[in-house]
Amino acid sequence: MSAGTEPPPAATGRTVRPGVRLLLESLRPNPAHVVGRTDDLLAANPGGLRLLAGIEEWPATQRNLARYAFLHPAARTLFPDWTTQVRGCVARLRALAGTDPDAPDLTRLAGELLLKSPEFAPMWKRYDVKARAHGRRTFHHPDVGDLTLGHQTMELEGAPGHRLIAYYARPGTAEYDSLVLLDLLGAQSTPRGPAS
Repeated sequence: MSAGTEPPPAATGRTVRPGVRLLLESLRPNPAHVVGRTDDLLAANPGGLRLLAGIEEWPATQRNLARYAFLHPAARTLFPDWTTQVRGCVARLRALAGTDPDAPDLTRLAGELLLKSPEFAPMWKRYDVKARAHGRRTFHHPDVGDLTLGHQTMELEGAPGHRLIAYYARPGTAEYDSLVLLDLLGAQSTPRGPAS
């Protein structure tokens, strides 16, 4: 390898690079998390984990945005536009199915959701593949009440399929104050270490 040449990227899987973890921390109090290609939650800052009310109750290896949206009882309350939210999850999974239809991680997740969620099957059959990478999302959060946040999704180069999703509010607004509180609550309840 010549000077200045980057080493080849490590296998991505569920591994999140230390620099990306540092970036998550630097975004605080804005909630942020990293997800894999099938929406597995791979890493989050305290507010990013706390924003998804109740997901911390699940083992780290079971945390997945689509599984959460369809199967966690808190999701229907958290997302006032639940149908729009889950359609976005299905669209992302359908897009992956178009490029890698036999992927074991995708078939496992889709199979689980087909068995456990009556709403998933008709959405899966529609073949919608549009997903929004930015915009505004409203939450009805049990800890901080109603808030509408901007969100931006970014592909992480060198980690195929990994995306960083960050939520934000303008400083000085009630939403921003809610994010500060959410971050503090998340920091109090989040253990330190690789699973966060």
